[in-house]
Amino acid sequence: MDRPTPARAIPRPEPTLHRTRWWLVAAFALHAVLGGLVGLSVDEAHYALYAQHLAWSYFDHPPLVGWLQWPLVALQAPEALLRLLPGVLWLATVWLAHGIALRLQGLTRTVPDAGAAAHAGLWTVVALLLAPVLHLLAIGLLPDTLLMFFTAAVMALTQRILGQGGAVTARQWLALGLLLGLAGLSKYTAVFLVPPLLWCLLAVRGWTGLRSPWAAVSLLLALAVVSPVLVWNAQNQWVSFAYQAGHGAGGAWQWDHVLRYVLLQLLTYGPLLWWGWAGWLRSAPPVRRLGGFFALPWVVLVALSGGGSGLPHWTAPAWVAFAPFAGVSLARAWDQGAGQRALLRALVALQAAGCAALLALMVSGGAPWLAGDPVAPLAGTVPTTPSPNPFADLHGWDVAAARAQQLAKARGLTSAAVQNWTLASRLAWYARPLPVHVLQDRFDQFDFWAGKLPAGASTLLVDWSQLPYAPPLGTPGFARCERLDTLAVQRFGHHLARFDFYACTGWSGMPSSQSQQQGQHPAPLQSQQQAQPPRAAPGAP
Repeated sequence: MDRPTPARAIPRPEPTLHRTRWWLVAAFALHAVLGGLVGLSVDEAHYALYAQHLAWSYFDHPPLVGWLQWPLVALQAPEALLRLLPGVLWLATVWLAHGIALRLQGLTRTVPDAGAAAHAGLWTVVALLLAPVLHLLAIGLLPDTLLMFFTAAVMALTQRILGQGGAVTARQWLALGLLLGLAGLSKYTAVFLVPPLLWCLLAVRGWTGLRSPWAAVSLLLALAVVSPVLVWNAQNQWVSFAYQAGHGAGGAWQWDHVLRYVLLQLLTYGPLLWWGWAGWLRSAPPVRRLGGFFALPWVVLVALSGGGSGLPHWTAPAWVAFAPFAGVSLARAWDQGAGQRALLRALVALQAAGCAALLALMVSGGAPWLAGDPVAPLAGTVPTTPSPNPFADLHGWDVAAARAQQLAKARGLTSAAVQNWTLASRLAWYARPLPVHVLQDRFDQFDFWAGKLPAGASTLLVDWSQLPYAPPLGTPGFARCERLDTLAVQRFGHHLARFDFYACTGWSGMPSSQSQQQGQHPAPLQSQQQAQPPRAAPGAP
């Protein structure tokens, strides 16, 4: 008679916790190294400029992302040091999620098991480590990096309150108010934290628990902390709220946009985090209500993606909230037999390869697989449409900005200009204090910082081959543009992109034909090649 197969032993908590800490230290070190190898992204540079131009709030986001960087920016700290901020926030976020998983595993077992809890915590960390898009938020400081941390902190505190039977101490009320206020200073979608918090509190104590005077104090504290955003918007015709409402709604709603966004979520976060559904369904109420910290923001953002406006990192705070449920479920699946373990090993290997490929593409600028526009920057040639390379914009902007400063000084020009707002932030950051104007016919943050280029003014126009525009000439536009120089950007011997620099004089305003034909945006070069003459050689008019 065959002997029964013994149950797989759950790892002891001490070695598992020790292994978890080493994984986190190694990931933090990797992020620190990568932060010194690539330039700032368009969003990173934009929020670093927040610190350069301190204000109560800003056109597109609340101010905390800039405030946190201000001491380092004021000291002119190198970018590698700036990028330690998101690295530390990421580390704290993952450790909070790990702690939530430890307590969550204990709440799902009749007899607490420290080994099982440590195993669930390890899998929570693994699921977050292998989510490709989270590495980007660990290297670059974005509002989502901050909101991930505050989401995990609010969820962890809510979980502790549930463990106390819903009784909230005065200190916990104050902590909730402070955390919610700081989350509101990070990103407007922090409002999604309030309904699941209330849902959890109502689950165990009902409305009685919310009648404490400390609950009112907590609310007032949150409003006081977030008040700079409200004051600034009241002084600026509530421009941020109007912008975010239009930006979130997008265009006409379509089902295929939603399906594409959900598929993008699977690719950018990986299938391991989706195990959270099993962990959530097996949780007992009221613990299951903690899943609201994931469900509400994720469902709303997926629904909004139907308008075509969804970006993958917008749901990052929601996935951090879901990770502890995934950790509990993954630990349980690992102990269910060889078949489940083989599947998990395959998924871990697949997601690790995806993360490694993403980080390698960042460092290399996509070369040689996405080696930028294929035409070499030869004098007198007309550039062709570039091949898409989302990684090319991480390289070359510092050198281009230095060259722009030299050319502007040599020609006596007191500003630089670009024709799309996405090109402005890195040029403005690396070329500071040279002001950068956006010639695009739209209102944005650069109108607060540099204003519109005055009529009759001269400027240094900078063009980037990955998003090329023809110089706007005529009336309205510039009276004359002279190409001064071309700068090639190479990475590991591969051509990624090119910058063209023009001395432009006699600005009379945004070309009306471009703004009308392109929905209030300047027309890209490839759509104007039939209407514009070939670019002149350097030094020619």
